[in-house]
Amino acid sequence: MGGRCAEKWGDEAILSNKFIKTKKDVLDLIVEYQPDAILNAAGIVGKPNVDWCETHQIETIQGNTILPLTIAEACQEKNIYLLHIGTGCIFYGASPSGKPWQENDPANPIAVYTRAKYAADLVLSTLPNIGIARIRMPIDSIPTEANLINKLASFAKVIDVENSITVVEDMINIFYELLAKKAEGIFHCTNPGSITHKEIMSLYKKYVDSNHSNIWITEDELVDSGLTAKKRSNNIMQSNNLEKYGIKMPEVHGAVENAMKKYAELKNKNNS
Repeated sequence: MGGRCAEKWGDEAILSNKFIKTKKDVLDLIVEYQPDAILNAAGIVGKPNVDWCETHQIETIQGNTILPLTIAEACQEKNIYLLHIGTGCIFYGASPSGKPWQENDPANPIAVYTRAKYAADLVLSTLPNIGIARIRMPIDSIPTEANLINKLASFAKVIDVENSITVVEDMINIFYELLAKKAEGIFHCTNPGSITHKEIMSLYKKYVDSNHSNIWITEDELVDSGLTAKKRSNNIMQSNNLEKYGIKMPEVHGAVENAMKKYAELKNKNNS
């Protein structure tokens, strides 16, 4: 995500690949580059998927809880705005209110990964000059292994669930606005509305591969068959706080279709 942002922002962004262990590591970067704001896109998601985090708890906590706090400590000391990338996967199922999950709703994380991410949110949200941008199931126009399109297309068996998602190109624009405005608080950076996996794969068949097929299974079957260690987060989110800063994201169905069209063009170009 950091690389995609840096590519779009050009000379305005400096992409650091320094491995952060201490506050001094962060302070050294601040002294070297004198940034107006910092985007933390670092973290641990596990490979081949988040099930890795279930048996690597310490590494997951270090990357998703301790690292953001270390960066935040340096930013607080130098009075530099920090935008931290969080995840909407901290919410499981429907909100108790019956409405989409709001930014200030208490989360109900289950997996080690989501607990570690939520722990960072709880602490960072108490500090000034910090924004938390929660994204969800990113869909990109560029084919990559982290792209939800690639993931769904690669699975022989897929569950059909309804979710909020984040279209990466829209996310990059939202991050830029949040950084420029040094917006404080928690922000659900998901495209308004919700979409099902079947709708996404229907677009995939329409624009990318008309011969694609998969088997649709239930969420319980996904776990019972051993395809995942725990149930995945499925939820619908809503942002009230983006609106307070006059920031809007495009509606999900149109945004996903536009991304899929670009995805198809790039995929065909790469295959030619």
